[in-house]
Amino acid sequence: MTSTPTRRGMLYAGVAAVAAAAGMAGAWWRERNDSGVAASGGEKLDAAMFWDQRFERPEGGELALTSLRGKPVLLNFWATWCPPCVEEMPMIDAFFREHGANGWQVVGLAIDQPSAVRKFLQRTPVTYPTALAGLQGMELVKNLGNTAGGLPFTLVLHADGSVLARKMGKLETTDLDAWRRQLVHG
Repeated sequence: MTSTPTRRGMLYAGVAAVAAAAGMAGAWWRERNDSGVAASGGEKLDAAMFWDQRFERPEGGELALTSLRGKPVLLNFWATWCPPCVEEMPMIDAFFREHGANGWQVVGLAIDQPSAVRKFLQRTPVTYPTALAGLQGMELVKNLGNTAGGLPFTLVLHADGSVLARKMGKLETTDLDAWRRQLVHG
């Protein structure tokens, strides 16, 4: 065999070079445009992308996100099949019961089958409002900075609609306390 490059070898090398360049460009673009899931933001949400969303409620009726404007909002994306989501719900519920009267709004958006959510909430009720986001919710999660689409995912908004924090993964009481202090004093 000769050591001169064959057409097939050159083709493989070209494809590899293009793939490497695409991967590097994708990583650069993601780093430039990803606001960091756990990082605080400060950016305002696009009204058409966020505030105009509407979701069916498990018990009937509708939740319009525009109704949340003007007060601090903790928006938690969850699913019945997600153990950390289910584990953090009593803590979120306690936070809502303690701070709802002080203006905090807490909403759970279930990214799950409506029947599963209804059955789950009958067994494990919460006092904060929940809504059925389904596949629309996954797209919203990604648009809000959680490009991996993992759950649970929590978004915290200032009363003016700017992003205070994003967190992918199970919440801790220290998260809730820190966000509450930032919005009270910040």
